[in-house]
Amino acid sequence: MSIPVELANLAGEIARYRYAYLMTTDGDGAPHAVAVVAGLQGGEVVVDGIGRHTRENALQRSTVALVWPPLSEASHSLIVDGQATVAGASLRITATRAVLHRPAPRPEPKPAGARASDGAELDLSDR
Repeated sequence: MSIPVELANLAGEIARYRYAYLMTTDGDGAPHAVAVVAGLQGGEVVVDGIGRHTRENALQRSTVALVWPPLSEASHSLIVDGQATVAGASLRITATRAVLHRPAPRPEPKPAGARASDGAELDLSDR
């Protein structure tokens, strides 16, 4: 289940997380993900120190997403979609949508000796 985040409240949500994954796409549509520290400045999400691939991708395709992973299994991820502009070595992102996404479900324990669909044994005893 996703919980919409008002863009006016985005700074407070971002402050709860340590880092995000910035998602861009290359010319073939392949995703490119990099771990970043992002902050809100003047109503825009700013990522400093972008690399060559991120820069080229954003220049060609400005639609990006940021995913702040949950801090624990019970926490929500923060997902922000936006439009990016390259400003020197930084990316400035105007957020268009933000949601808190539900925690990942825990896998169901399998009976002893059960096999995963690929034939490999699945051991969840350490979870």
